[in-house]
Amino acid sequence: MTKLTKNKKLALEKIDSDKSYTIQEAANLVKDITFTKFDASVDIDIRLGVDPRKANQMVRGVVTLPNGTGKETKVLVLCTPDKEDEAKNAGADFVGLDDYIEKIKGGWTDVDVIITMPSVMGKVGALGRILGPRGLMPNPKSGTVTMDIGKAVAEVKAGKIDFKVDRYGIIHTTVGKVSFTPEKLVENVKEFVGMVQKLKPSSAKGTYIKSIYLSSTMSPGIRIETKSLEV
Repeated sequence: MTKLTKNKKLALEKIDSDKSYTIQEAANLVKDITFTKFDASVDIDIRLGVDPRKANQMVRGVVTLPNGTGKETKVLVLCTPDKEDEAKNAGADFVGLDDYIEKIKGGWTDVDVIITMPSVMGKVGALGRILGPRGLMPNPKSGTVTMDIGKAVAEVKAGKIDFKVDRYGIIHTTVGKVSFTPEKLVENVKEFVGMVQKLKPSSAKGTYIKSIYLSSTMSPGIRIETKSLEV
């Protein structure tokens, strides 16, 4: 049996596992139960009443969090030379095409988001086996295959995130940092959950959002009362 650390024990003592907290209470509590020496990420887990194996019940979307994620997102832009300055001016960390394609073929994937343009998707598509499993493959639906490179980079840098339900029916993503004020965490969570609610498949029956938990890196999960997220 795993031995509880002192901090883990303190955190568990502050959470009532039988209670559902309002989002305001959870935002305050997640800061109170985090004892890491670094600025931990705050994550949300939403269990949905969908069957991801069915194409018409797949939930996927993009959302721009009003206060960002607090994480420095490394962006690679794969584009033609005429778009390179636009990408760099928007804040892209890496810009190029053939040289980075070769680098990726060699195993390099040290980025968080890859943005490209339709005319070079033929070359980028060949990287599917490498980028797909890592969730890095550009996709028109997420806005990462576009001619408006500058706008796409700026949005990602500002806190735009791409999310989708996993095979267990759960959506998991980061919605901020422990250093955020409770108010900023509340705003981000409400924006994210609101987007997930809008994406409810018409074929999904019964309860759509079954549960929502908020946690930080290495902290226990805090169950959120879904009614407190209604706007």
